[in-house]
Amino acid sequence: MTQIPTRHLGGLAVSAQGLGCMGMSHGYGASDDDRSIATLHRALDLGVTLLDTADFYGAGHNEELIGRAIAGRRDEVVLATKFGFANRLGEPTRIRGDAAYVRQACDASLRRLGVDHIDLYYQHRVDPDVPIEETVGAMAELVAAGKVRHLGLSEAGAETIRRAHAVHPIAALQSEWSLWTRDPEQEVAPVCRELGIGLVPFSPLGRGFLTGRYTSVEGLAETDVRRTQPRFADGNLERNLAIVAELDELAAAKGVTTGQLALAWVQHRGDDVVPIPGTRRQKYLEENLAALEVALSAEELAAIDAAAPAGQVAGTRYDEVSLTFVNR
Repeated sequence: MTQIPTRHLGGLAVSAQGLGCMGMSHGYGASDDDRSIATLHRALDLGVTLLDTADFYGAGHNEELIGRAIAGRRDEVVLATKFGFANRLGEPTRIRGDAAYVRQACDASLRRLGVDHIDLYYQHRVDPDVPIEETVGAMAELVAAGKVRHLGLSEAGAETIRRAHAVHPIAALQSEWSLWTRDPEQEVAPVCRELGIGLVPFSPLGRGFLTGRYTSVEGLAETDVRRTQPRFADGNLERNLAIVAELDELAAAKGVTTGQLALAWVQHRGDDVVPIPGTRRQKYLEENLAALEVALSAEELAAIDAAAPAGQVAGTRYDEVSLTFVNR
């Protein structure tokens, strides 16, 4: 493929598509470190600069994995990680955004990553019990100390974004955004654009569902998080497969895969949008990157919107408890 274009998250230049690394350690069943590292190296070789991880993924394993992969290649990487989940996987969710925890979490991430600074440091979820001004104030101190270069928020609400940006410039807002999750379009994206904040959609392929590769949960590992998500539940799954079937037809007519069509749709949301599809396999990495070359006309975009209209997906994107931690 041709050279990957550059986009900007606030003042941070990154490849127009990044790589979400969560699945290499967390959420989608067993993984293979050697295969994951080979995929990370291939991403760097192809010109992907933005690698996205978090301290929560695999209880720190994902950061350690990324650290191993980028050893000797640090200058090729825009390294993004996140803090905020203070619980272990399987324990009741606990979010912390107090200043002491921010400092503690950053130092722990730097150790696991094996680096002296983080390029983009996100608050993974907003702590409802700590004013955002305290959290971002502590994050700003990390910038002043040279441990962090740029700040971000994940799954934050519009008013919180405004308050945070007033304390220190926010470079990026990370939220789920795809053809079956349109939530940011209502309030968050307009506020980010008003303030000059870049948008980083995670799960731009609907946790793989929009690739057309999944027709049931039977083939998923018992530990795969999709088994617990309402959109993959009986009844909802069948209704959502009908949406994918329409996208299949549009993709076939375009001569691309269904996943490439869905990812190209996200990339066409604006020049300030940098999706981070996740994969553990080089094959799908290369397929995703090829979506950067898929041009969509106004008519094609309208047809895609008609096939997957906002609000028509069956089921919520998280369970009831998890939904309480987003858009705060």
